[in-house]
Amino acid sequence: MATALYLLFESASGYSLFHANGIDEIGQNTEAVKSSVVDLTRFGKAVKLHAFQPFSSALDALNQCNAVSEGILTDELRNFLELNLKIKEGKKPKFSLGVAEPKIGSQIFEVTKIPCQSNEFVLELLRGVRLHFDRFINDLKPSDLATAQLGLGHSYSRAKVKFNVNRVDNMVIQAIFLLDTLDKDINSFSMRVREWYSWHFPELVKIVNDNYLYAKVARFVVNKAELSEDHIPGLADILGDEDKAKEVVEAAKASMGQDLSDIDLINVKQFAQRVMDLSEYRKDLYDYLVKKMNDVAPNLAALIGEVVGARLISHAGSLSNLAKCPSSTLQILGAEKALFRALKTRGNTPKYGLIFHSSFIGRASQRNKGRLARYLANKCSIATRIDCFSDARTTVFGEKLREQVEERLDFYDKGIATKKNVDVMKAAIESALNRGTEDGAYDGETQMDIENGATEISTKKSKKKKSKHGAADGEPVPEDKLTGVGNGDAPSDTETKKKKKKKHKVAEDGHVPELVNETDGLASKENGTAKKKLRKEADGVDNQTASEVKKKRKKVNEE
Repeated sequence: MATALYLLFESASGYSLFHANGIDEIGQNTEAVKSSVVDLTRFGKAVKLHAFQPFSSALDALNQCNAVSEGILTDELRNFLELNLKIKEGKKPKFSLGVAEPKIGSQIFEVTKIPCQSNEFVLELLRGVRLHFDRFINDLKPSDLATAQLGLGHSYSRAKVKFNVNRVDNMVIQAIFLLDTLDKDINSFSMRVREWYSWHFPELVKIVNDNYLYAKVARFVVNKAELSEDHIPGLADILGDEDKAKEVVEAAKASMGQDLSDIDLINVKQFAQRVMDLSEYRKDLYDYLVKKMNDVAPNLAALIGEVVGARLISHAGSLSNLAKCPSSTLQILGAEKALFRALKTRGNTPKYGLIFHSSFIGRASQRNKGRLARYLANKCSIATRIDCFSDARTTVFGEKLREQVEERLDFYDKGIATKKNVDVMKAAIESALNRGTEDGAYDGETQMDIENGATEISTKKSKKKKSKHGAADGEPVPEDKLTGVGNGDAPSDTETKKKKKKKHKVAEDGHVPELVNETDGLASKENGTAKKKLRKEADGVDNQTASEVKKKRKKVNEE
């Protein structure tokens, strides 16, 4: 007897159970089901509604939807299935349950012992159920079902997107875009103020070089004819230098500029005020960007700076996209045009992109810029991944990585040896743990994760030490861990001890090779056999170096 097939369908209105009793009507294969799903009269004969349990509220629907998506069997779903699909004790069930998600199917089978299946045939049947669901339920209107689906979809999406408000990287992207735009606008507006006001007071351009101070002075002076020595204290407050203030007053007295009407001077004054307001807003925006970067990516900001770090995040699209980039991609991020041009013309590819604006690249010598850019991109990639996937907010890792880049700069310039990355990361984890416990910023789970990271690093180091000690004690060591073979290094103390032991054994056994010098032919024969033995020893023994083999060959030739 063939087993009956039931279908579990989770809708926005509730749980429903369908009995596929007329499979012969539509066919057993997937293609036949696909063609019959659209036809309601044919599909309705094969699939019948067995039971329906509506959700009590919108909150209940959200909780059930979250549980099913995570593969958790709720009490409501379990009671619904056990009530409508009864299994006799000690007997094998004569039905199976078709589900859309294999996770929830395995959970149902573990708890209720109801056999479940999820395949293309079942999914096509469930697609037909979803298409004609409002026809199976009598008192359910299509508009009500659409409203329930829309409300549940919004609630489910809001619940799934669990983000920290302080870690929204979109604010950083918008802020750095606006900051770059403001820099261009302030620069062009300042040049316009200089050109406009220079018609009236051309000598002021040479005295005041800063754009912001020039706009302030232009707004303060307005009409040069009214400028007198009484205005020197006010000018000194703006310029910060009394000598410059006196110079401005003297230049105004002997100015070659033409006079402007009152309405022209008012417009110049208003425009200078706008430029000053934009400059002040730019300072506030920069402070905001620094604050957001310390919240979103503190380690990246501590390593490479807030502005360059924000530009990297903006160019990648988000912090998570930047964390997924390998260090080689991060190194040339922002130099895509140069990269593809080099690939097209088969020229040299660029060595750096946006990270060129970092102070480290500027401090490196010309021949070491590419090497340092590669190293800096590696450290930026580590800092970005820590910021993206770590729950703890700390700048310890960024500061330690910055110290490593400083050490690498010294290594390139002066040859000073750098610390190992393992030691630096271990020290960073310990300091982060100490700082977090003092501030109370870490919970128990985060603290355990950090401690586990520190123990992993220590176990790796201990394994390396054990392998070295094992080699010293005479334990077998893999060939790839033998150092000094093929690199021209001197043999270790253990190798010399083994050689001495071999010599002692030869002396005890009495098998000492005798040199035969009776005739020239015998001597040459002995010489040839000795060379063969020497070659065998050189091939068989890995701990003999090339220099020792050459010395032995010279001795044999002399003999």
